[in-house]
Amino acid sequence: MRIGILGAGNMAEALGGRWVDAGHEVMIGARSTEKAAILAERIGAGAGTLEEAAAFGEVVLLAVWYAGAQDVVRQVDVQGKVLIDCTNVWSDMTFRLLTGNGPSGAELIAEASKARVVKAFNLCHESVWRKTPFEGTVLGVPICGDDEEALALAERLVRDVGCEPLTGGGLGRAGQLEATAAFVVGLYAAGADPASMLPPLAHAGGDPEPLTP
Repeated sequence: MRIGILGAGNMAEALGGRWVDAGHEVMIGARSTEKAAILAERIGAGAGTLEEAAAFGEVVLLAVWYAGAQDVVRQVDVQGKVLIDCTNVWSDMTFRLLTGNGPSGAELIAEASKARVVKAFNLCHESVWRKTPFEGTVLGVPICGDDEEALALAERLVRDVGCEPLTGGGLGRAGQLEATAAFVVGLYAAGADPASMLPPLAHAGGDPEPLTP
């Protein structure tokens, strides 16, 4: 698969490197072509401008800070393409959402880009994507999107980094995923383990009450 990556930061390196290892053709695109070339050489990818990476990819990963995400997708042509949005929409350590009570970041990106957007890879630090699975434990990756083909391609790319896709519903639920990321990372930042608040799947619906004779 040809994957264009918009951005040359840590997420671009982590996911792009894993996808190169999985046999995909990857092009890094950035405003600074020098920065794109340095990262591309490090992970074994091609390099170019944002526009060139967008044109190259059958799937495009948006790997920039959310504050500039809509500007980036407006300056490239990704209309109708599968666009994976891994951005997070908080600005500081208060973890308040920049989107407030409005549409999700993913929905705003979809509107600006006219692409088939899938929200994914936004729950974990970039270092996580470099090393999955963890001691044989397969990490679940929630994904939200409306287009079946886009979801199928995103699921494949999730599996190619050693993880398991979790169907999160349509893009209308992306805001819940973005809020979950802010809440979970806030707990991590406070030194708490978010996994401790969730029961095992077998007990998620509560234990059935014993029958009375």
